[in-house]
Amino acid sequence: MKVVRYHDAMCEAWDRYVRSAPRGTFFHLIGWKRVIERSFGHRPLYLYAEENGIIKGVLPLFYVKSLLFGRSIISVPFGVYGGIIADDQEVEASILEGATELARELRVGYLELRHIDKNSLHLPTKDLYVTFQRQIYNEVDQNMAAIPAKQRRMIRQGMKHRLAVTMGNDYLPEFYEIYAHSVRNLGTPVFPYRFFRHLQQEFPKDCKILSIWHEGKIIAGVMTFFFNDRVMPYYGGAMRAFFPYAVNDFMYWELMCYACEHGYRVFDFGRSKVGTGAYHFKRHWGFEPRPLCYQYFLNRANGVPNLSPANHKFQLFIKVWRRLPLPITKLVGPMIVRSIP
Repeated sequence: MKVVRYHDAMCEAWDRYVRSAPRGTFFHLIGWKRVIERSFGHRPLYLYAEENGIIKGVLPLFYVKSLLFGRSIISVPFGVYGGIIADDQEVEASILEGATELARELRVGYLELRHIDKNSLHLPTKDLYVTFQRQIYNEVDQNMAAIPAKQRRMIRQGMKHRLAVTMGNDYLPEFYEIYAHSVRNLGTPVFPYRFFRHLQQEFPKDCKILSIWHEGKIIAGVMTFFFNDRVMPYYGGAMRAFFPYAVNDFMYWELMCYACEHGYRVFDFGRSKVGTGAYHFKRHWGFEPRPLCYQYFLNRANGVPNLSPANHKFQLFIKVWRRLPLPITKLVGPMIVRSIP
């Protein structure tokens, strides 16, 4: 068995392996590599293990050079999941050895592996994040019954306002405006518009926008990823004026209904920081948190990095950002977010 660098001729074999592996995720697909390259210019360092021409494990990696935080290798930028997928512990260890060699060669501060589950690797681990995943039942009524009563009331409140729903690849400009408003209000830099356009181009069937409408005007939306039997709402937002309509509750319920009706079996509510508003929102749906296993090889760094907005060092920036005019945040945000993978 040997560990080698990815080349384009391996694209189909790589994706077949990812889709068949229990730990494979949307972010391991080669399409994510192409989107990150085109949108942000980060350098890919993808590795795979093979034996007799057969893939035994993969690791998507990017070299990230940041003026704010120095140099690092990340698996993977802007994805909540990543890390090593391998047939067994021996393959896992071999791929890690190849990745740590790259970290030393490139003199980065650290290598970050965004694993979902615990594994055989003995590395420093950060327990800041959890994920929320739950079964999607075959019938819409079953899914409603599985949601706690208080949350069901919020969903029905949204239904009373006769909101309309669309799903597809249309309305990206309108969605982006709502998304930009929402992240500005949270104090978070906005991603560039081209990133969302590239996602739609790369994943025309597996990246869709569910939009919520009121009287002919889009008021909320969520860009959603589809992978195997999973549906994952990923980038979303809603106009604050329509919060009294319980628009977010209605939106995620409609997405769950769409997933049920189209044969998906897992609703992945994604990553949240423990104790945040998003964390409690997801728990109200009856989802239980599952700790994520983010692991680090510390090459030149003195400790595990903490680039989370919850870090007290960033609180002043967040307060100032929330007060900036939207056009400024849309201009400056994409330049900042590139440095915070």
